[in-house]
Amino acid sequence: MKKYKAYGIGAALVDTEIKVDDGELNTMRVEKGLMTLVDQARQQELLGHLKGHLVKASHASGGSAGNSMIATAQFGGPTFMSCKVANDSDGDIYIADLEAAGVDHCFSGERSDGVTGKCLVLITPDAERSMNTYLGISETLSTEQLDSDAIADSEYLYIEGYLVTSPTGLAAAVKAREIAEAAGVKTALSFSDPGMVEFFREGIAEIIGSRLDLVFCNEDEALGWAQSDDIDVAVEKIKEVAETFVITRGAEGALTFDGKELAEIPSNKVDAVDTNGAGDMFAGAFLYAITNGEDFPTAGRFASLAAGKIVANFGPRLPAGDYKALREEFFVK
Repeated sequence: MKKYKAYGIGAALVDTEIKVDDGELNTMRVEKGLMTLVDQARQQELLGHLKGHLVKASHASGGSAGNSMIATAQFGGPTFMSCKVANDSDGDIYIADLEAAGVDHCFSGERSDGVTGKCLVLITPDAERSMNTYLGISETLSTEQLDSDAIADSEYLYIEGYLVTSPTGLAAAVKAREIAEAAGVKTALSFSDPGMVEFFREGIAEIIGSRLDLVFCNEDEALGWAQSDDIDVAVEKIKEVAETFVITRGAEGALTFDGKELAEIPSNKVDAVDTNGAGDMFAGAFLYAITNGEDFPTAGRFASLAAGKIVANFGPRLPAGDYKALREEFFVK
């Protein structure tokens, strides 16, 4: 039996969530619903615009793969996370959050000087999140942060697609896949954002290699990868690069493909207030379920339930005690 259900690799970010309206997004020239990479000066400029909102801001460790690994661990599936934080207070917060959730990590020695990555998450009244990310030291994540033994001792390697924006991050993602393939570990990739498949297509293809075991994406990312506006075409295109996959579709639920059958997963109707972290929760819950013997449709329904809980609350994660309750609500009848 493997020690870890999943080994994640991705950017370590500390999120600051702030409620805004569409007019403020336009004034700040923020692209709605997307992740935009910014430099430190631009992030400070945005914070200056939002000065009056900061008293209402909420902070949490984030990063896509990190959120997913925390979710899997909180549901009861041990995970490992490779990322990079600086020797600063935000780095301390990030590592403490991983450890509090029961996630093992690559930080065993001294951390480098620098600035831990930060993500400014702007939430509009329609629950859409618009992210402005300063990667900080995460931009230099490299193969040095990989733990080959931990990868080999995992059921799945889970790669965050955002890594394509950094040359060293991309190299680390490719190397991690190669280590996993050599060890017989299943490989999974999240496309992460429509911009990743549109502007970094070659990098995504490099991470994919000849073929992956599992792809996570939302409908916009799937259509972007297929370069089509037809979801059926997108399904067939993803089949070309992955043995199995999940396509989340927001209020329309999700599609899962287990290698043989395509299944439609209904959504859980909720009053949405914040979509930040919904896809990360879906992936983390799905990985927990399939690594505990559940089939894809069952895993999809559980992941949809978990993602719905995230959407109905502010922040990328649930209170710690809610994970066990949600697991027992779904699996213990």
